[in-house]
Amino acid sequence: MVRIQDEIAVTTVSSNAEGSLDAETARLARLISALVPHDGTFNQRIPGLYVSRYSKTDTDTIQTFYSTSLLIVAQGAKNITIGQNVYQFNRSRMILLPVALPAAMQLTQASSSEPYLSVKLELDPQRISEWVLKLYPEGLPSVRQMSKGYIAATNLSIINAVARLVECLQNPDDAEILAPLVVDEILIRVLRSPIGAQVVEMGFAESDVQRVAKVIAWLRDNFSQQMKVAELAELVHMSASSFHVHFKSVTSMSPLQYQKALRLHEARRLMLASPMDATTACRLVGYVSDSQFSRDYSRFFGSPPSRDIARLRQQTQISN
Repeated sequence: MVRIQDEIAVTTVSSNAEGSLDAETARLARLISALVPHDGTFNQRIPGLYVSRYSKTDTDTIQTFYSTSLLIVAQGAKNITIGQNVYQFNRSRMILLPVALPAAMQLTQASSSEPYLSVKLELDPQRISEWVLKLYPEGLPSVRQMSKGYIAATNLSIINAVARLVECLQNPDDAEILAPLVVDEILIRVLRSPIGAQVVEMGFAESDVQRVAKVIAWLRDNFSQQMKVAELAELVHMSASSFHVHFKSVTSMSPLQYQKALRLHEARRLMLASPMDATTACRLVGYVSDSQFSRDYSRFFGSPPSRDIARLRQQTQISN
């Protein structure tokens, strides 16, 4: 009888915890929905905080660029493809992206009545390193296998902290004073989660992730310049062959492929933000051949520059 009562008690506690997580996730969804009047991704007053809303699924994948960040879904689902890896990302799940990466995105669960809603928080490696020293005073945990992204279930504490961070946007003083404290709380809770060891890698200066991140920062600042892999390797004190292997293990692509992705994304941004033609855009991002640019662009985004930009502008007008 005691055993049966114990099992009932455990089941009740588990059920209550799950119900609380569902309720808090629903609250986070309502907070996000109140911030976004139409589909899109919007940066907020709190530095590094973005919220997204999309009300229909995608038939094809969409090329995008993710910063070093933590993403949490409050409603709906999507797939993120990085290289050969596909990450299924749905309600009450979080994904850690350790470095800035081009990726393909596909919304798989979204509707006008229940849109896809998510939060993205960009992560500061310096802040992570400060907390790592406090949380792991006896040494850093080891990472057995590197990956381009890490998926884990959220818990009530993390969802609650993210909801309180979004709630800070309702008051300018809270956004300025309380939000940094809540961001620290989120970092601590994620560091204690099943993907905590991977987060640690982002704040450890000599880790493979941080070495690659240093090169990525250089590439993002100098994407239009010609570059040599040997010079990039020298930047992080590695041999060219070792650097190439480590870069590909973290990003799923070679440094040259990464630079090409950066150039194409920047060219797309320039053409979308202003009435700029493809020839001007391709020159600004470092291409010397119009035909090569058009081929690479079509292969990467699925259609030629002019057609792709026209489609994106039409979608923006519809969503507005």
